[in-house]
Amino acid sequence: MIKATSTFLKTAFLISSFGFITSNAFCGGTITGTIDTNMPKYKGDAVVYLLGVKGPTVREHKTIEQQSLTFVPKVTTIPVGSTIVFTNNDKLNSSITSFSPTKKFNVDKLDSGISKKFTFDKSGVVQLLSKPHAEMTGWVIVTKNQYAAVTEHDGKFTIPNVPAGTYEITAWSEKLKPQGKTTVIVAEGKTAPVVLKMTI
Repeated sequence: MIKATSTFLKTAFLISSFGFITSNAFCGGTITGTIDTNMPKYKGDAVVYLLGVKGPTVREHKTIEQQSLTFVPKVTTIPVGSTIVFTNNDKLNSSITSFSPTKKFNVDKLDSGISKKFTFDKSGVVQLLSKPHAEMTGWVIVTKNQYAAVTEHDGKFTIPNVPAGTYEITAWSEKLKPQGKTTVIVAEGKTAPVVLKMTI
């Protein structure tokens, strides 16, 4: 009886250990960093993303709202194949237009409280405009994979669950451009710091 109990406990331990290893085998690493520029007021709303990541792309579903005659958020990033729902929360009717080659569309009238969904099946930059409200502008950055992030006002960003490997990391900004080529090495369960230099 004692021997059987001991065998059972050893087996249970091995199974639980294997489960722990398996559950952590695909957790990847985390990239944290910041934008370094001599124009600090433009650090926010940049999209930082990885190039050359292998593996399936995980589609996402996000929302952009019209609120007080602005697109909220102003900058959104999604991987190819993802969808965005546009919702008008203002009392005024509006329109949403994109002339960008990545995704062209035109919603002539978006009534208050109404939503419209689009799928973005090509990577690139999409500028959002509103015909009745020239001051309204927004951006959708469609990346080839899900490893991307929009920077905070201070230029900081975090990209989680990145597969281990060495990647080129770059960024898009309405005002700034990357300087040179930057690479980052990601290890399982580790955090990789990186600084991206950008300029006007």
